[in-house]
Amino acid sequence: MYNSENKRRGHAIALFSGGLDSALAILLILKQDIEVTALTFLTNFGCDITDRSSCGSDPYPMAEKFGFNVKLVHLGDKFIEIVKSPKYGYGKNMNPCIDCRVLMLKEAKEFMKLVGADFIFTGEVVGQRPMSQMRNTLRMIEKAAGIDGYLVRPLSAKLLPETNPERNGLLDRNLLEDISGRSRKRQMEMARQFGLDDYPSPAAGCLLTDIGYSNRLRDLLEHSKQVDINDLSLLRVGRHFRLDSDTKLIVGRHDEDNNKIEQYARSGQILLEALGTGSPVAILIGPENSETLEVAAAITARYSDLKHLPEVEVTCTNSPDGKKIKIRPIRSEEAEKYLIR
Repeated sequence: MYNSENKRRGHAIALFSGGLDSALAILLILKQDIEVTALTFLTNFGCDITDRSSCGSDPYPMAEKFGFNVKLVHLGDKFIEIVKSPKYGYGKNMNPCIDCRVLMLKEAKEFMKLVGADFIFTGEVVGQRPMSQMRNTLRMIEKAAGIDGYLVRPLSAKLLPETNPERNGLLDRNLLEDISGRSRKRQMEMARQFGLDDYPSPAAGCLLTDIGYSNRLRDLLEHSKQVDINDLSLLRVGRHFRLDSDTKLIVGRHDEDNNKIEQYARSGQILLEALGTGSPVAILIGPENSETLEVAAAITARYSDLKHLPEVEVTCTNSPDGKKIKIRPIRSEEAEKYLIR
């Protein structure tokens, strides 16, 4: 497709994580005089684009340096649904990596049609990841996303079947790569050749690959009919305790946690704290009753600086009568029984 604005020979849509592989894929396509629009997908389970992991690196500095466009696309509830019930199962812990890839490619396909682009490409490398980047899986993902023949993987293109952009002369297959496996030696060599000297170290990035986060998410989904952004945001914060089937306690580990707990607390949810001493802020989520409130206060006291005292006063903000509970800090072995690991 001829683009009259910048005289480039075609237009392609990239899946851009901000990591080295997807960056190199973009540079290979730009080298063939193809306009690139890069889609950076956001979920409630990924990194912030201001961090330095490969999934969270800010995409804009590279886009400005090398001359391509970036669009941020939030997958929102669509992604939450595949986390709840992935068609192709989970990878490491609760990461629905194949379903995730299919969803992103479907979104990219719709965008490709919207802007009249010619093809989609990614930074995937054959054999780099055991679940989602084996040859048969790559082919299956392409078919599931409905982009058969229109998905190019520039870093491994010579190892894969020829695509439509190669057949019709839009791409020169000889200028694409034949990388496979987990070694990054060739990618680092290419980075030097392209002058790409500021890229993040590889990292899983997705919180769903983390066992602790995955266990907290699994617990949330098992005990909640609906979840929202506040629920998901709190999964990143503090220690989580399941008090009963309806009630959970989250206890801050440091000032940053405490601030976030106060930020995400909804009206009416009870905040607990041992005032006047070093103490976590804790939030009780679920219906209040005297039994769970006392357990929550005892756990809060356990993580305060007064944990060695026989009795600690814990203030319960937003409790209907604004009560203060004087209670013995729970023993470590008792607290462990409630802890979601």
